[in-house]
Amino acid sequence: MKKRPFWINKIEQSWIHRPIVWLSGVRRVGKTTIANMFSDAKYLNCDLPSVARRLEDPETFYSSLNKDSKVIFDEIHRLPDPSSLLKIGADVFPGLKILATGSSTLAATKKFRDALTGRKFTIYLTPVLWNECVSYFGVKELDKRLLHGGLPEPLLSAKKDPSFFSEWIDSFYARDIQELFSVRNRIGFIKLLHLLLRQSGGLIDFTQLAKLSGLSRPTVKIHIEAMTIAHAVFLLPPFHGSGRREITRRPKCYAFDTGFVSFIKGWDSIREEDRGLLWEHLVLDTLRTIEQENNLFFWRDKSGREIDFVIKKDGLNVNAIECKVNPANFSSKSLKVFREIYPAGRNFCISPNISESYRIRMDDLLVEFHSLQSIFEYFSPFRFQP
Repeated sequence: MKKRPFWINKIEQSWIHRPIVWLSGVRRVGKTTIANMFSDAKYLNCDLPSVARRLEDPETFYSSLNKDSKVIFDEIHRLPDPSSLLKIGADVFPGLKILATGSSTLAATKKFRDALTGRKFTIYLTPVLWNECVSYFGVKELDKRLLHGGLPEPLLSAKKDPSFFSEWIDSFYARDIQELFSVRNRIGFIKLLHLLLRQSGGLIDFTQLAKLSGLSRPTVKIHIEAMTIAHAVFLLPPFHGSGRREITRRPKCYAFDTGFVSFIKGWDSIREEDRGLLWEHLVLDTLRTIEQENNLFFWRDKSGREIDFVIKKDGLNVNAIECKVNPANFSSKSLKVFREIYPAGRNFCISPNISESYRIRMDDLLVEFHSLQSIFEYFSPFRFQP
């Protein structure tokens, strides 16, 4: 079992503030593995009928535990009334620390509507972060992480197995989409998912996606919303304000994992021209882990000048982040235009090929060059360390 100290620490720190921690993420991303790392916790697999029967009387179940126990409900959405179970645990047994795992699709179901407000802290479990690859998974080759993706099973495989990815997509549709969203058009949905994976990192065009998938434009929007809730894709909105020539509406769409992008594109190796785009996905995973998602944006103007990621801070401060596999390829042209509109904030270039952070002044702008490890050290409230 690979160590995941960052996530363990994040869960434990979250328990300080809320009695319930909701660990969400796509299937096979490692939620159950992390849950089992709490050796002092009472673990229950809610997929088992015997567990479901035991939890039909929550008060009796909780009374059998010590008042300061940790209890884990894995796959809790399989229960008929999971919201009531968690609410009773938080309200009637205040010393308990509860970890529940599942997909964020649960937030869209009537089972959880408003019942846990103020009681839970939600953690999105990303595919294995690049920092974890290097420190704990023994994967030090960037191209392997980009090609295989960050789900633990394919990441640790010596060779990429296409059947894993095709089976995962089938299971995702059957258990996360059809079951929870009642989507019946399997062919249209999966075709749309393939299109989004293939176009990952680009601006989304609902009209074109409708044309290519054979679905109506409203249906495309509904399906993409379901994929977003289920963590299969992430829509990154454009940052805009006083610039008249800025893109203001069309979001970028990122797939949840680089392994699925390379699978859909049929790659068996990573080409030089594709490495930068896939590196953006890894940087985005880290930013989503250490920043509030509603503070994350990209910036582009109608002349095609672009900043990969923008982080909105307090007041007028906005941090600009560029992603470069080779930091020598960094150009300040887009950044200079951006800073003419938004002068306040820090400028970053994030690269896997930086061993020690440094600063350079370019076009009268101070640019900081960092690895993902140092970005964690700067900004994460949950330190990435053993």
